[in-house]
Amino acid sequence: MDVVVIGAGQAGLSGAYHLRRVGLRPDVDFVVLDHAPRPGGAWQFRWPSLTYGKVHGMHALPGMELTGADDTRPSSEVIGDYFTSYEDAFDLRVHRPVHVRAVREGGRGRLLVETSEGTYATRALLNATGTWDRPFWPRYPGQETFRGRQLHTAQYPGPEAFAGQRVVVVGGGASGTQHLMEIAEVAAGTAWVTRRPPVFREGPFGEVQGREAVAMVEERVRRGLPPRSVVSVTGLPLNDAIQRARAQGVLDRLPMFDRITPDGVAWDDGRTVEADVILWATGFRAAIDHLAPLRLREPGGGIAVDGTRAVRDERIHLVGYGPSASTIGANRAGRAAVTEIKRLLDRDIAPAGSPGSAGETEGGSAGELTAVHS
Repeated sequence: MDVVVIGAGQAGLSGAYHLRRVGLRPDVDFVVLDHAPRPGGAWQFRWPSLTYGKVHGMHALPGMELTGADDTRPSSEVIGDYFTSYEDAFDLRVHRPVHVRAVREGGRGRLLVETSEGTYATRALLNATGTWDRPFWPRYPGQETFRGRQLHTAQYPGPEAFAGQRVVVVGGGASGTQHLMEIAEVAAGTAWVTRRPPVFREGPFGEVQGREAVAMVEERVRRGLPPRSVVSVTGLPLNDAIQRARAQGVLDRLPMFDRITPDGVAWDDGRTVEADVILWATGFRAAIDHLAPLRLREPGGGIAVDGTRAVRDERIHLVGYGPSASTIGANRAGRAAVTEIKRLLDRDIAPAGSPGSAGETEGGSAGELTAVHS
């Protein structure tokens, strides 16, 4: 293959769409691999109470709008159906479920992508694996002694599962506040715990503010630090639902506890909260362990990225990573990555008939491949 795309969420499908736009053919010049059982990216795993009407900031994929969606349907169904139609409309031929085990150097300019359906040799890699597969679980003293239930946002089943229970929600992001406000309506009691005081954003959030937030995340990945989500630097929107929850005392925040006890959580100052459930709304990390053999990480712990390109290897582009970890950011990143990948492929194709030309030695003439890329 000329290109292997790993992941068929928003970023991966955007990249695949633009690969087709520049003339590459699915299953001939590029392949899209996805480990999920069906279309929908991470959306297919969202909890049922997250209806499409509650989703904010969902941007359509390039080339096909999402129209006529029922706001009362679960977002997992609406967006799953939309992604299915999109894959069909552009004949993207996503291979699933396929697990990517590792990406290694293959020699002669190729990367080897080792998967559950075999190994692909590719000139370029578009990595769009997102974060859903790497939920972050903090560790606190006494965690193993807790007699109740612990679960992460990735396992959140909806508020009904917490009826009549005492629930501690940990995390100050959008998911934590959404979970808390839902659960508070049915639980016997709730407590909200965050490491830092939450920042509530008042006033409009327009294009200028959006660019500033993205720039902050972009600077981190350029320096090789682990990316923070765009949401983490924008604060929580002070909408009507949050204002009501604050007035009702639901969003009265407690500082992070010091330890977990068999019956709940405790602070060193003697304060305790009894709990039946601890819900960790503590976010996710980038799912990039399969890239470990390439040694792309910087001393800061992240992969340094310039735009979408890995600084240590120009053949590798990360989309949906850092500043492009949003639906609109993923769309733009897919297009930007393909523009650079096409430039790389065109540069690496030797003239037809030259000794050792890629076209002669690796299937198809260079002239044919140039025509495909043009």
